[in-house]
Amino acid sequence: MTYADLVFTGGPVFTANTVRSRAGSVAVRDGRILAVSPGDLAELVGPSTEVVDLRGRMLIPGFQDAHVHPVWGGLDMLRCDLSALGTAPDYLDAIARYVSEHPDDEWILGGGWQMSAFPGGTPTATALDTVTGGRPAFFPNRDGHGAWVNSAALRRAGIDRDTPDPADGRIERRPDGAPSGTLHEGAMTLVNRLLPEEPIERLTEALLLAQGYLHSLGITAWQDAIVGSYGDAGDPGPAYLQAASAGTLTARVVGAIWWDRTKGVEQIPSILERRKRYRGGRFTATSVKVMQDGVAENFTAAMLEPYHDGHGHFTDNSGISFVPPEILNEAVPLLDAEGIQVHFHAIGDRAVRQCLDAVEHAIARNGARDNRHHIAHIQVVHPEDVPRFRDLGVAANMQSLWATYEPQMVELTLPFLGEARSAWQYPFGDLLRAGAVLAAGSDWSVSTPDPMAAIHTAVNRTAAPGHEEGEYDPFLPEQAIDLATSLTAYTAGSAWVNHLDDVTGTIEVGKLADLVVLDRDPFAGPADAIGATRTLQTFVEGERVFAAPDA
Repeated sequence: MTYADLVFTGGPVFTANTVRSRAGSVAVRDGRILAVSPGDLAELVGPSTEVVDLRGRMLIPGFQDAHVHPVWGGLDMLRCDLSALGTAPDYLDAIARYVSEHPDDEWILGGGWQMSAFPGGTPTATALDTVTGGRPAFFPNRDGHGAWVNSAALRRAGIDRDTPDPADGRIERRPDGAPSGTLHEGAMTLVNRLLPEEPIERLTEALLLAQGYLHSLGITAWQDAIVGSYGDAGDPGPAYLQAASAGTLTARVVGAIWWDRTKGVEQIPSILERRKRYRGGRFTATSVKVMQDGVAENFTAAMLEPYHDGHGHFTDNSGISFVPPEILNEAVPLLDAEGIQVHFHAIGDRAVRQCLDAVEHAIARNGARDNRHHIAHIQVVHPEDVPRFRDLGVAANMQSLWATYEPQMVELTLPFLGEARSAWQYPFGDLLRAGAVLAAGSDWSVSTPDPMAAIHTAVNRTAAPGHEEGEYDPFLPEQAIDLATSLTAYTAGSAWVNHLDDVTGTIEVGKLADLVVLDRDPFAGPADAIGATRTLQTFVEGERVFAAPDA
């Protein structure tokens, strides 16, 4: 008799397969799913079988985050982490403590502040000067599209009233033209290129710290949305290789190699070389990340029509397309022909359209291939472009936690988009009805990586318990999606994007036993409690990589 190594029984099993069937027991042997049954599978329980009594709690496939920055998130945890705070005084108090506790650091580094904590979303160098003691400081905000710097950092970078804005960014200025202390997009490079390089040991420490945190939330696989030199974190690729070589990389990771927007197609041979080199254990870099625009809050998301001035009048600014369309339309077919998946960042409706156009060019040149290109964020999508996701086979990579009213949306987005475009935001329901493939991710450390918090918002279009920043009505509730669809997007959908769907993403016989035990059946309770669901245990190939104290 062949006995199982592990049997889960006594609770509902969400399989995430196409018919979304329910089971009652799952058996695992040698890291793979041996049996799935509505019964108890008692015949597979031998003397050395571990039996996990679900006690009515739900078993699901491991979550897969289709857009996340774990090394950055880990570094934030090691540096001055502001992500749990929400006001300017709290930020300054935390920075002051960090400065006192780290007297030998040449630079004061951290991040995680939110724009809504400051008037206009733009903190000042003068405020930061009061707590940094004359040492240069660099603090990216939560979305990574802007940075708060102090006067010492501005001086080191030589940024003054005569410094022009870079083509892909903006220096926030005082009325006299002098830099005020906030740098947007490409302007951050003026300072972060001066930062000390993080050693590989530090990046690996950050990766493993982040991996433990993600496992605690039930995440067993992800796509790292930037593998390459971007920002102040350094290239995560070597850290993944080191962890894979040491056997400490327990997650499955697809890396998206950074597309340098200052260059053109001449960088493709280097990308192909890195794809070949960045492969080991559970890590492989088979995707390329193209950041097509910025974000709406600082008016760098690329829009088909200009932003409003807050009073309903058009301005002369419609955002930035970081990669000119003529280069994008040349590069994507070349990458596609090499079997490379393109992972696009697109916030504005013009950026979304440009990404879809580039995929259309690739199909016209190469035919339909199975590269599974996907567009992340999809904040503003013109209604005419919604059916193109299905038609072109482009997955909609949702960061659904953002589809809610909160101060940043209310104060820094809605007044400047205008009524019509505001109604086109995060159209998950329309994309589902149009037949698009839905995948899901968090963009951590931009926002929490907790999948159940994001799923809560996808279903309710309100913030999850513990994530509220005021009392608001549901945000565009007609774009809500049901719980089963959202869970499937965060498991099978992201597995499809990661080309892992043949071995993970659903609970089926023969697939790898990447599994998660939740603390409840979220289908059995009210919808407004979905976000309170926690992960109790996480398994990768049948090996327990996380257990909560009350598991």
